[in-house]
Amino acid sequence: MSTVYLGTSPFAAEVLRRLAQTEHRPSLVVTRPDAPQGRGRRLAPPPVAVLGEELGIPVFQPERLNEPDAVARIEAQAGAMLVVCAYGAIVGEALLRHGVLNVHPSLLPRWRGAAPIERAIMAGDAETGVSIMRLEAGLDTGPVCLRERIPIAPDDTYGTLAGKLEAVSAALLLRALEERPPFAAQPEEGVTYAEKITAADRTLDPGRPARENVDVVRALSPHIGARIALPDGAYLGVRAARVGEDGALELLEVQPPGGRPMAYADYLRGRGG
Repeated sequence: MSTVYLGTSPFAAEVLRRLAQTEHRPSLVVTRPDAPQGRGRRLAPPPVAVLGEELGIPVFQPERLNEPDAVARIEAQAGAMLVVCAYGAIVGEALLRHGVLNVHPSLLPRWRGAAPIERAIMAGDAETGVSIMRLEAGLDTGPVCLRERIPIAPDDTYGTLAGKLEAVSAALLLRALEERPPFAAQPEEGVTYAEKITAADRTLDPGRPARENVDVVRALSPHIGARIALPDGAYLGVRAARVGEDGALELLEVQPPGGRPMAYADYLRGRGG
């Protein structure tokens, strides 16, 4: 069965890479428009657009997914199953009526929303996983057809955990496309929401337990990055940390404002600490 793949993020790109190697290779990739990135704020395509071009799959970047012209372009892929993974925008009723599979990296109904991997690590969860669901108008509320659990290791960061979940996501998506398992409604108990990561979420709080701060560092490494306020009002990026033998937060790798990552000990020496 051919597919139309809607995704944007690096996570979605890795799932697309695996899907494209199968008989369910997308006939069309739909992703978000180019956006300003980096310090120079230059326009750059999202990771899924870059990979789609590399794979030789037509790439479509509508300004508004649910406008009639965009819907018509997608509907022109007759018979294709619509698959969504970290697209980053609402899919409207015009497309939902065709039936849309959604790849969500959490054990729904826990961590519905935008940042399920980060929030699971930040909360100190012992496990997470992937759910394949049918997309509905509600935020990740649709019925689930497949779910797989994986443990979160004590030293997992976003980067290592996302890599594991990418592989699980692709495998479950292929099963869903090939086996067509039945859907079951999500339980009403245990609903939590994975809100987008804000500047406040990134900032370590010395008044919190060290374990909680370490979990924030792990959850935001290496893609977003935690930080700690400096006396002059600037922020020191924190790339790695641990709970010290005395139970206090111990910084291991940092990134000074405008500088490169370095060992915290080297940072202190450079400041005469």
